[in-house]
Amino acid sequence: MFGIVGLVTNIRDLMKFSGAFRWGFIVLVFVFLMAGLSWFSPYEEDHRRDTPRGKPPLTEISIGRDDDGERIYARTLLGTTSQGQDVFWQLTFAVRNTFLIAGTAVFIGRSIAILLGMLTGYMGGVFDRVLSTIIDSLIVLPRLPLLILIAAILRGDITTLGLGVLLGIMDWAHPSKRYRAQVLSLREREFTHTAVFSGMNPVKVVVREHMPFLVPFLLADVVSGFLWAIGMEVTLAYLGLGQISVPTIGSLLYWGNYYNALLLNQTWVLIPAIAAAVFTVAGFYMLSQGITHYLDPRTRLTRLGVSDS
Repeated sequence: MFGIVGLVTNIRDLMKFSGAFRWGFIVLVFVFLMAGLSWFSPYEEDHRRDTPRGKPPLTEISIGRDDDGERIYARTLLGTTSQGQDVFWQLTFAVRNTFLIAGTAVFIGRSIAILLGMLTGYMGGVFDRVLSTIIDSLIVLPRLPLLILIAAILRGDITTLGLGVLLGIMDWAHPSKRYRAQVLSLREREFTHTAVFSGMNPVKVVVREHMPFLVPFLLADVVSGFLWAIGMEVTLAYLGLGQISVPTIGSLLYWGNYYNALLLNQTWVLIPAIAAAVFTVAGFYMLSQGITHYLDPRTRLTRLGVSDS
């Protein structure tokens, strides 16, 4: 509860004081609306040959027949693919699935990171040394080559949710060190000693007393986690190592390249996926910049109206 209240408070402050955060938030709202449109698609995400193949944007195409058997025509907004799919509606499915993968990865990775980071930082001793050694060993592992190896072994068997879980398991070690460092300083504060003397167990101490101080850092880590997970999904799918039968931003690029969209001058197949990736990354980058500025102690003094003496 305290974590949620702190998160809402920090987001409200960021919206008020950071222009970069506001613009990033607006961009990501637009991207999320694109994902939401997928629930209203007239086509199934895995269907092919629903439309004429390889048609450019704004081409009038037949989308079915009415009750009298007459053909119904409509203009395709972003054109169609070589597989007979509407690019616009495929893009909505792709954005939704990419965010599903990234959201799963962030939830799993940050949950593990904040739990272990807080406990190791607070408890110390043998528990801290053993887990810190394990975490340090995982940090030095090159994640991208390892992901490529695992995805190649599981090729064809890994699901969208499974990819999100895999990315989450690979992305908790780095942030856990940041949370541990914060808790190491917080455990020596007077309010921590007061909580311990009142009879709180370690879990209650770190959740009730320390978690509110970690919310801004968690917010920054969530943003960086989304960026990393989206980048990994696009990379793996473009290499053909993800579940390429499911529309994602990476799989749209994979199939566009597979069917030689550039050689056939069907750039409308690739440009929307590239634009979606750029806008998503730009939105998260602006959020990250806003949060970094917000966490800077000098800007905090400015917000509080404290001038340098």
